[in-house]
Amino acid sequence: MSQFLRAKYAGLEAYTPGEQPRDKKYIKLNTNESPYPPSPAVLAALGREDLADLRLYSDPEGKELKEKLAGLYGVAPNQVFLSNGSDDILNFTFMAFGQDGAVFPGLTYSFYPVFADLHGVPYEKVPLKEDFTVDVAGLSGRGKLTVLANPNAPTGIALPLDRVEEIIASNPDHVVVVDEAYVDFGGDSAAALLGKYHNLLVVMTYSKSRSMAGARLGFALGSSEIIEDLEKLKYSTNPYNVNRLTLKLGAAAVDSDDYFRANARRIMDTRAKATQALRELGFTVPDSQANFLFITHPKLDGGEFYAKCKEKGVLIRHFSDPVIAQYNRVTIGAEEEMETFLQVVQEIMKEEGL
Repeated sequence: MSQFLRAKYAGLEAYTPGEQPRDKKYIKLNTNESPYPPSPAVLAALGREDLADLRLYSDPEGKELKEKLAGLYGVAPNQVFLSNGSDDILNFTFMAFGQDGAVFPGLTYSFYPVFADLHGVPYEKVPLKEDFTVDVAGLSGRGKLTVLANPNAPTGIALPLDRVEEIIASNPDHVVVVDEAYVDFGGDSAAALLGKYHNLLVVMTYSKSRSMAGARLGFALGSSEIIEDLEKLKYSTNPYNVNRLTLKLGAAAVDSDDYFRANARRIMDTRAKATQALRELGFTVPDSQANFLFITHPKLDGGEFYAKCKEKGVLIRHFSDPVIAQYNRVTIGAEEEMETFLQVVQEIMKEEGL
C-alpha cells in the first residue's frame, strides 16, 4: 500500500476472485463458468470490419442490445441497463441507493459487503436458517437497500417467487435488488414482478448460462426511474462501459436464447446426476438451482478435501469463512468433467479409508 491511498480505503477487504492458476492444466470447477461455448451465432458474429471499427467508441446507449433484451423480457428499452459485468451494476446500487443502509443475507455473494464498505454504506447481515435457506422475515420491511441473490451463492438454494415478492412488497420506499446470476438453472425470475413493483431491480449476467464470462457483460431490468438513476452514475464515471465487440456479441446471444436454454437444461441434468452420486457417497448436498453444488462430508475436512482435489488436477472453491469451512463449492462441468471429479472423490475417500 502506498502513502497516497486515501485513509477511507486503507481498511477495505477486497473481494477474492476464484483461482486462475497457470502452473498446470486443471479441470476448472471453481468459478461457475459454463462448460459449453457460446452459440454458433455468437462465434460467427464478428468480422474483420468489426475489428477495424475498434478505432471508434462503442455506442454508449447500447441501443440495439437494449431493444433485444427488452423484447426478450417483455419490458421497455428504457427499463434496461447495460454494464461491464453485473458486478458494476451491484456497485452502482450501493452507491446510488444505500443512503439508509443496506441489508442482505449473512451467507451470500461476498462482494456485497465490499461494495457497502467502499461507499460507506452501513449494512446488516441476516443469518441464514439452519438449513441454509434465506430468512424472508429477517429481510422484510427493513427500510433499507435490500439485496438478495436468488438462487443464493454459495449454497445454490433458491427462494420461490412468492417469497421473493414478500420481501419486495414489504420495502416499498427502498430499492430491492434481486441478483439473478444463476436464475436460468432452475430458479424463477423476479422479472415477472416488474409490472407490480417500482422499487424492484433485477440484475442478470452473461457470465453463466450465456457462456460469455470473458466478454464482461451484465444487465439490469427495473422501472424507468431506477434505470435513469443508474444511467446517471454510468455517464458520470464511464459512459463507454461496454465495448463494441461485446455489444455485438451480446445481441447475437439474445438471438440464440434457445441455444443457451438448452445448455442450461444439460447442466441441470448433469447437476442432478452429480448430486445423487455425491449423496450416495455420504456427502450432504443442498438442493441447488444454480450451476454449482455446495457439498460437505462428515468425515472429510473441507480444506483438506479441496487441497487433495487440486493435487489431483481438479479445482473446486473453498471458503475461509468458519461457518462454511467444511463445505466446498463445485461448479457443474461437462458430463465427462463431472465423471472425472467423482472418480477423484472416490480416490480421496479410499485414501482416507472411507
